[in-house]
Amino acid sequence: MSGDFNPLFDPQIDRTHTSSLKWDKYKQQDILPFWVADMDFQSAPEILEALHERINHGVFGYTNAGDELEEVVVERFRSLYHMDIETEWLVWLPGLVTALNIATRSYADEGETVAVPYPVYYPFLTAPKLSGREMIGLRWTLINDKWQLDLEQFKQDLTDDTRLLMLCNPQNPNGRVLTREELEAIDAICQQHNLIVCSDEVHCDLILDPACEHIPYASISDYAREHSITLMSPSKTFNVAGFGCAFAVIPNGKLRMKFQRTRKGIVPDPDNMLIGYTATKAAYQHGEAWRQCLLEYLRGNHELLLKEINAIDGLSMAPLEATYLAWIDVSKLNLDDPHGFFEQAGVGLSPGEQFGDKNFLRFNFGCSRELLKEGIRRIRQAVESL
Repeated sequence: MSGDFNPLFDPQIDRTHTSSLKWDKYKQQDILPFWVADMDFQSAPEILEALHERINHGVFGYTNAGDELEEVVVERFRSLYHMDIETEWLVWLPGLVTALNIATRSYADEGETVAVPYPVYYPFLTAPKLSGREMIGLRWTLINDKWQLDLEQFKQDLTDDTRLLMLCNPQNPNGRVLTREELEAIDAICQQHNLIVCSDEVHCDLILDPACEHIPYASISDYAREHSITLMSPSKTFNVAGFGCAFAVIPNGKLRMKFQRTRKGIVPDPDNMLIGYTATKAAYQHGEAWRQCLLEYLRGNHELLLKEINAIDGLSMAPLEATYLAWIDVSKLNLDDPHGFFEQAGVGLSPGEQFGDKNFLRFNFGCSRELLKEGIRRIRQAVESL
C-alpha cells in the first residue's frame, strides 16, 4: 500500500450542497457517511470530456443506445468475460433494481416461488414480496473465513413451484466472486428443477483479488444461456449511478419478449437515457486505465480496513474478493442496535438487517484514504468505550 499521494482518489471532494443522497443523510451532523453504494471519487476524465462534448451540442431529444455503444458492449463481453453475445440480446434499462422487479413478475406467476441468496442487497428481498410471489432463501455461510452458499440445504428447500433464482455475483454485501465450479453446481440444480436465473453482475468489474475471475452465469452452459438474464451497468465501477443507465442480456427470445412485455407502459422506454448512454460509451471505450487505477486504490483501502477492523476486539471481517463494500460482523459486541450505536459515534453504516442479518454492518470504503482512516478511528474509539 503506497504512501504516495494519489491525485485521482486522495482528494476529498466536497459533496455537500449537491443534493447527494449519501452526504445529505447526515447534513449538519458530525456523522461520516459510509453507507449507500456510491463512491466519493470523481469519475474518469474521459467520461467528463464526453459529457461536456454532448452537453455543448445543446440538443437533448429522445435518444437510442446506438449501434456503436451496443458493439462496445459485445466486445467488452468477449474481451473481459470470454463470452460471445449479440446486440439483439441487449435490453436497456434505467436501473437494475427495476430489472429485479421486472424479472420476478416475468418469470414467476403470482403465488409461485422465487429463490434468493441471502444476506443480499435488499431489493432482492423486497422484489418477490412486492410482486406477490413467495420467497425461499439460499443461505450464505462463513466457512474457514470464506463465504459459501449452502447448496445442499437449498436443494432441500426448493419447492415444486420455484421458478426463478436471483443471483448476485459478485455478491453484495459479502464480496464473494463465484468460481466456475460453484456456478456449475448452481447450474446443475437449475437444470434439474427447470429454474430461470436472474444474475445481477453489476460489481463484475470491481474484482479486488487478482486470483479471482468474473464468469457470467450465462456462459456456464447452453442451458444457462437459454434460461437466464444477466444484469450489468457501469454505475458502480465508474461512479455514474446518478445517470441511470443499465442493461440486461437476454439471449432467449421468449424470455426477452416476456421481460419487454412486463416493463411496457410501467418502466420508461430506453429513449430518455441520453446522458447515461454518453457516459456508458465513454466508460467502456476509454475508461480502462482509470478502472485499473481505481482497483489499485480500492485494494489499498481494503487492505487497511481488513487489518484494522480485525484488530478491534469484538469486530471481524472476512477478506473481500470484489466490491468496495465491507461486511463487518459486530455480533460479539452484543449491541441492541449496532447501526444506531455507531451513528452515535459519528459513523454512518448500512444496517445488516436490511440485507438479512442483523449481526452485521456494511461499510462503503469507496472514499479517500484519509476519510477511511477517520472512520476507522471513530469505530475503534466507540468499541473501546464499551
